[in-house]
Amino acid sequence: MEKNVREEENEPGQIVNPWEVSGKDGGKIDYDKLIDKFGCQRLDQTLIRRVERLTSRPPHVFLRRGVFFAHRDFNEILDAYERGEKFYLYTGRGPSSEALHLGHLVPFMFTKYLQDAFKVPLVIQLTDDEKCMWKNLSVEESQRLARENAKDIIACGFDITKTFIFSDFDYVGGAFYKNMVRVAKCVTFNKVVGIFGFTAEDHIGKISFPPVQAVPSFPSSFPHLFSGKDDLRCLIPCAIDQDPYFRMTRDVAPRIGYQKPSLIESSFFPALQGETGKMSASDPNSAIYVTDSAKDIKNKINKYAFSGGQDSIENHRKYGANLEVDIPIKYLGFFLEDDDELEHIRKEYATGRMLTGEVKKRLIEVLTELVERHRRARAAVTDEMVDAFMAVRPLPGMFD
Repeated sequence: MEKNVREEENEPGQIVNPWEVSGKDGGKIDYDKLIDKFGCQRLDQTLIRRVERLTSRPPHVFLRRGVFFAHRDFNEILDAYERGEKFYLYTGRGPSSEALHLGHLVPFMFTKYLQDAFKVPLVIQLTDDEKCMWKNLSVEESQRLARENAKDIIACGFDITKTFIFSDFDYVGGAFYKNMVRVAKCVTFNKVVGIFGFTAEDHIGKISFPPVQAVPSFPSSFPHLFSGKDDLRCLIPCAIDQDPYFRMTRDVAPRIGYQKPSLIESSFFPALQGETGKMSASDPNSAIYVTDSAKDIKNKINKYAFSGGQDSIENHRKYGANLEVDIPIKYLGFFLEDDDELEHIRKEYATGRMLTGEVKKRLIEVLTELVERHRRARAAVTDEMVDAFMAVRPLPGMFD
């Protein structure tokens, strides 16, 4: 069942919406309660094994380890794919900072896997208008940040013959705007307040924004890509804090003649200081950025990464580490590819045979390699490449 609820009124303490994420009393996010509240489904092993069978490749590490843990109608996307029907991917980025941190990279890394595995087209929305309204940025600065963020996104390795990146300031109009109006007419003020928690103090730009994020999930919003394919299904990989936008979208879609988009949703990448929400772009010491040097990464992990180890070597050898709160272990769970090595580290650390410093050292190696690889890829992205990805054009390799 789809649910439209306002977190502040229905779950005191735990707040999860597109602009704020915090656990009850500063604690961890309760994802089981979130699934129940939002009305989405848990992503189970049956679906993951089905993805492996249909794509003839191993499931992504984010699937294997439950980083992407919830969905809406993902099974229907797989049903359609198995029948030989195509779909397209839609994800996005709100450009509010110069550079991305690792939490920002997670949905793009996973989306690239989906694009490669299913061989489908992808649209990536840069919501420069949203950040202009929420972050008090000028229109020009929001547009500049969108292009800078596009370079980081392109560096993830997306196929230019299957990928269209667009900024709202540049693209909104025509068929896209027509769909925005269709959605807007179906959503009352009371409904949008109930879903997003807007108040009388919020300016009308915020209240009018949700249709902008809704309509990329309708193929008719992109006539240069999907002309005559109005029944094409859409799959949206995103973090679960974006779910309110698409609860609204799924409610409206059948009323205006479109398919409901499907979603596959991730948990939050925790801050270095602990798993109480997600990394914050406003606190540079809460996050590892793709612009961080090897020295920065080493210092941040050693100084700020919250440890579940004991307060002395003697106690650690005796009692072992608490893996439930240990941030280095959680980060390795995201980015260490080798399942056997991860399991070995978890076992040795939990029993006290491996020390916190050793675990952090391995994490520093993994993250330094990842960030260096990304930095090299981004350095090769030119302004001309950004223009090419953002050009309104057919995609020659769309379903190849």
